[in-house]
Amino acid sequence: MLQQAMQAFQNGNLDSANTILRRVIQVDSRNLPALHILGLISASQENYRDAVVFLSRAAKISPNDASIQYNLAKALLDSGSYKESIPHHKKAVELAPDNFEAWLNYGKASSNLGRHEEALGHYDRALSLKPDYIMAILNKGVILKELKRHADAMVLGELAQKINPNLLEACVNNGLALHGQKRFEEANASYDQVLILKPDYVEIWNNKGVVLQELKRYEGAIESYDQALKIKPNYVEVWINKGDLFSLVKLHIEAAKCYKKALELRPEASYLLGKAHHQMMLGCEWDNYHEVTNEIFSHISCGEKVLEVFGLQGIAESESILKKCAITFSSDKFPALDNLAGLSKYRHAKIRIGYLCGEFRNQATSVLMTRIWELHNKSRFEIFAFDNGWNDRSEYRQRIEKAFDKIFDISQMSDLEAANLIHSNEIDVLVNLNGYFGLSRHGVFSYKPAPIQVNYLGFPGTIGSPYIDYIIGDHFVIPEKSREFFTEKIAYLPNTYQANDNIRKISNRQFSRKELSLPESGFVFACFNNNYKMVPATFDLWASILKKVEGSVLWLLADNQSAKNNLIKEAIARGISSERIVFADRMESSEHLARHRMAGLFLDTLPYNAHTTCSDALWSGLPVLTLVGNTFPGRVSASLLNAVGLPELITTTQEDYVALAIALATNSAKLETIKEQLVCNVSSKPLFDSSQFTRHLESAYLAMVERHQAGLQLEHIFVA
Repeated sequence: MLQQAMQAFQNGNLDSANTILRRVIQVDSRNLPALHILGLISASQENYRDAVVFLSRAAKISPNDASIQYNLAKALLDSGSYKESIPHHKKAVELAPDNFEAWLNYGKASSNLGRHEEALGHYDRALSLKPDYIMAILNKGVILKELKRHADAMVLGELAQKINPNLLEACVNNGLALHGQKRFEEANASYDQVLILKPDYVEIWNNKGVVLQELKRYEGAIESYDQALKIKPNYVEVWINKGDLFSLVKLHIEAAKCYKKALELRPEASYLLGKAHHQMMLGCEWDNYHEVTNEIFSHISCGEKVLEVFGLQGIAESESILKKCAITFSSDKFPALDNLAGLSKYRHAKIRIGYLCGEFRNQATSVLMTRIWELHNKSRFEIFAFDNGWNDRSEYRQRIEKAFDKIFDISQMSDLEAANLIHSNEIDVLVNLNGYFGLSRHGVFSYKPAPIQVNYLGFPGTIGSPYIDYIIGDHFVIPEKSREFFTEKIAYLPNTYQANDNIRKISNRQFSRKELSLPESGFVFACFNNNYKMVPATFDLWASILKKVEGSVLWLLADNQSAKNNLIKEAIARGISSERIVFADRMESSEHLARHRMAGLFLDTLPYNAHTTCSDALWSGLPVLTLVGNTFPGRVSASLLNAVGLPELITTTQEDYVALAIALATNSAKLETIKEQLVCNVSSKPLFDSSQFTRHLESAYLAMVERHQAGLQLEHIFVA
């Protein structure tokens, strides 16, 4: 009977062999060949439960049979029982150390358990036995990508392609490795090669869209995403990527629709509700605003991953909510990966300050910081720029290049490569000028490449990461009672936390009201804040003010067409005619500052104040009326107004905010007195004293370094 079963098995008649062999073991339950072959048949039919049962019985009878140990280990691996398979893989390679397939499977099991270094060792043993073993090469490459060792992964991908130029998996892995190294042109070419071999490879159409987006070839990226959706309409990741692209080109309502579609397909997906809502805010689409924001706050309170922290700052009035969201987001997206700097205490002739930023160009962060970089004491400090953006060849960029001792382009580096570069330059203090804003590279900080890491300027709030040591603030934006809501220690500057450039140019151009689309007469209220900072409650206040000041208009920044249409709709709904909402197109910085003179009063937003836009207005001589909030972003204008000597423009209730706006707009003498005082204070008060600010900032850095060099624990720093 056993011989008959073996014959059936060899002829591929598995059902017949299975039936006969089961009769055999009914008669002889310890029949080793029958148990072994039954295990093989069950595994080939993907009946792994029975395969494991039969092979386990065989292994008990003959524990030193290498073939049985190998097949049992493989059955456990294929069934997903990775941990249980490990001792049998180990036994199999001990009994047959030249079995390269056993080493491969041992590597797979270790990899699935997250034991990547062990898996690499097993794949290396397989390759030492069979150097052209494609599966070992490909699997090793996958692990190297997981470990962000993209250059090593690419070498393996190239090797696999040499062995078999038309091997699809090799082309895919090579493209992914190039993509991981930010070698986008080469990755795109590699993806094209994959699509020649397999035109319906939906994941590669998605990846191609991503690299084209990185290369700013937006039309091609959309075409790639749409091609992917033709193949797989419910591909959630493509809907998300398409939403990201629409956001990038300011088609915010379209972006929100993409995120909502992704959320509909995957209701449990992280951050999609928040991403969709932030796009609606950018487009000033406020339908169901309170319902959605309350839902977001509820999810965050439960520790759920619902909103990225930057988007939350525009709607949150609770510091505890902001902190909880930051910690959740950081631990999810940017967990601590290493501590490259360790306890390093560098001994340089000068303290080395590294600024990491994606906006070393004509953008708000550099507009505020460039003068500080120019004024750094070069006899005591050496300053390095780690640039994740691009050279826009603007006047600001030229000033930046002259100010820094060294500028490194990290835009095409992986996080680990950038971190190693920073570490190799022995940076004492590494300043994160983005946080979660703009072209950020927060992942670089997760490797702790510098012994002291600082959150400053770009992101007004706690980052929530254990590897960020300090945040730079002042007593207005972070009062003592608020320290508990920051994971960083506070480095307090004495006047205001915000840097400013005291040689900014204001154009001499004399605008007429007509060319700015302003009415020939009537008071002009202005707010040039970003659209996402405008919320229904703020707009309610503005409508109340406009109703009380006859003939007045509200002058807003035109950012995107959806926002313009929706703001006009919201004004009409509040009884304000569309003619009283005027939009200012973006223009060159010095002329934008000059046109501020055509306004009478800047109306601030809440819960997220004007920041750079507040400094713009004050530098231009335009008074700013603010309402103090409960969070760092909502207290910035108060900090700036105090530093420029105009605390009378700070209100603490909605009623006072509205009343003071009306009083200033209807009392020209009172407003003129404030404007004259502002012009005088700009040159005499601390806000625009760039030299003094630089000394204070340097004092903070020096205190950080001194504490570190002395081996002291982190503590709040107070600069006198």
